[in-house]
Amino acid sequence: MVTEFRFPDVGEGITEGTVKKWLVKEGDVVDEDQVLAEVETDKAVVEMPAPVGGTILRIHVQEDEVVNVGQVLVVIGEAGEAVPEPSAAPTPAPAPTVAAPVAPTSAAPAPTAVAAAPSAPTGAAGGKVRATPKVRRLAKQRGVDLSTVDPTGSGGRITEVDVNAALAAMQAAAAVAAPKPAMKVKLNYDFYGHIKHRPFKGLRKVIADNMVESMYTAPHATAMEEVDTSALWELRNEMKAEGEEQGVKLTFLPYIIMATVKALQKHPSLNSELDEDEADIIVKEYANIGVAVDTDEGLMVPVLKRTEHKDVWQIAKEVEELTKRARSRKIDLADLKGGSFTISNYGSVGGMYGVPIINFPEAAILGVGRMRDVPRVVDGEIVVRKVMGLSVSFDHRIVDGAEVAGFINTLKYLFENPEEILRKEEPSED
Repeated sequence: MVTEFRFPDVGEGITEGTVKKWLVKEGDVVDEDQVLAEVETDKAVVEMPAPVGGTILRIHVQEDEVVNVGQVLVVIGEAGEAVPEPSAAPTPAPAPTVAAPVAPTSAAPAPTAVAAAPSAPTGAAGGKVRATPKVRRLAKQRGVDLSTVDPTGSGGRITEVDVNAALAAMQAAAAVAAPKPAMKVKLNYDFYGHIKHRPFKGLRKVIADNMVESMYTAPHATAMEEVDTSALWELRNEMKAEGEEQGVKLTFLPYIIMATVKALQKHPSLNSELDEDEADIIVKEYANIGVAVDTDEGLMVPVLKRTEHKDVWQIAKEVEELTKRARSRKIDLADLKGGSFTISNYGSVGGMYGVPIINFPEAAILGVGRMRDVPRVVDGEIVVRKVMGLSVSFDHRIVDGAEVAGFINTLKYLFENPEEILRKEEPSED
């Protein structure tokens, strides 16, 4: 029996991926759950296990080609079986219709019959499209006409899922109807000299899309401050030996994460996001901290979950492990989801200041510069102190400047009094 293995929906609204590597070839015999290929999706490389055992009859998507959710990746069956042409990806089921309520009977005479009005397009009752600005932007970017989209949201609203479903249907239809375009030759030189072409896809394309969505959706503002980290420097040096005994490489980042969590607890509006569809500001009562990691392929943001319950050693170990997995591209999608606030530690590569872009839909992001020796006036004397620059970019729709100033002042106090960073909060007596 022939089995068509289609690229599955791996979550997070992902509609496509790029085949990075095939681990089998046509004619190979495979077992059920054997890994067939590695597909790069939204910031991660996902292994594709065989749904059944059998012989690889045909590979439909080659390495470095894009595959859409629902598209056939590979056909598995018995050697010698005929291979059918791949069928189109299934389209999502339409939203269930709701019967109109029956009008109560009355003594009034029945109205005379009138001609039936022409039916409105399925995508927009009465010609009016109901969608948030975010969904409209997504549709414009994807080239989807909202008037042709069937809405499934409350009150007849078109959602992101609806737009992605319409896009998948369009692509499936185009794949069947459109002839293959003629091969375009790319020159390796221009008027001034030799050039190189790098493909704008995969992780690089995902980063670009996320940055554009963030900048054009959330009105950014940024506040900056310098903080004295001399005491933190000394505390970390005192604890390094203990870290080595535990097999932990103790950097400044775990302290920064712990200080950030305490500051977010005091200023929770920075630990929130805006739900445009429901007109709600969702304030998170947990602290899932994303840490920007520079990899050979581009920027990735692993997320440390529930950091408010972890100590400096647990955070240090988790940061080290997640960073390794991100750079090796072996990180799980689950480790890239669920962030409530992000830290960009460009100081680790020598940067002093930056204007970080919010990891949308989060409300804010903290940029951390390198520690450096700076002359400071302390008690009327000029002394050398360790100083670090902070930058906080925030979504000005839901966070005000005064709240950000308070957040930075809390961080400043904690860095100048680092024993407070390590102090555990006493449980409240309610």
